[in-house]
Amino acid sequence: MTLANQITLLRVALIPVFVVVFYLPYKWSYFASAVIFAAAAATDWLDGYIARKFNQSTPFGAFLDPVADKLMVATALVLLVDLHNHHFFTIAAAVIIGREIAVSALREWMAEIGLRSSVAVNYIGKIKTTAQMAAIIVLLAFDVREFPVMETIGYILLYVAAVLTLWTMFIYLKAAWPALAGDTGHKQS
Repeated sequence: MTLANQITLLRVALIPVFVVVFYLPYKWSYFASAVIFAAAAATDWLDGYIARKFNQSTPFGAFLDPVADKLMVATALVLLVDLHNHHFFTIAAAVIIGREIAVSALREWMAEIGLRSSVAVNYIGKIKTTAQMAAIIVLLAFDVREFPVMETIGYILLYVAAVLTLWTMFIYLKAAWPALAGDTGHKQS
C-alpha cells in the first residue's frame, strides 16, 4: 500500500466524519465541515503529486482516486441541497452529479474499447473542479442566514461549475462520438 493510496483512502474515510460534523447542532459545524471538505480536496492534489513524484502510481490508486473525489463531492452536494432547499441549488447539484456519473461511465466504456485517452481530463475540467470545490467550501463555511453575500458568491461559483460541467461533458462526448456511433474499427461488447 503506497503512501499515495493511503492518502486517497483517508479521503474516503473523511466522508462519514464530514457528514457527522455537518449535522452537529453547533454554529462551528459550518466552518468545521468546510475545513474537512477543504482538507479532503487538498489530499486529492497531494496523493496525485506523491504518486507522480515518487513513482507510486498503481492500478488501485488510478481506480480509487476518481471514486473518492466523486463520493466526496456528491456527498457534499447532497448535504447542501438539504441545507439550501432551493430549486436553483438543486438544479446545479443535479447537473454536476449527473455529469460525473455520465462521464465516469463514458471513460470506463472508452477504456474498455482501448480509447480512454480520447476522454482524458482537460484544462477546462481542472477549472471546473476548482470552481466546484470553491463553491462547496464557501457554501459549507457560512451560515447563509447570517452571511447572505457568501450564499450569493457560493451560488455564482456553483453555477460557473455547472456550466463548465456541461461544457466539459460536451467536449468528452464529442471526442467519444465516433466510438459511440460505431464509426471505429473496434468491436463493441
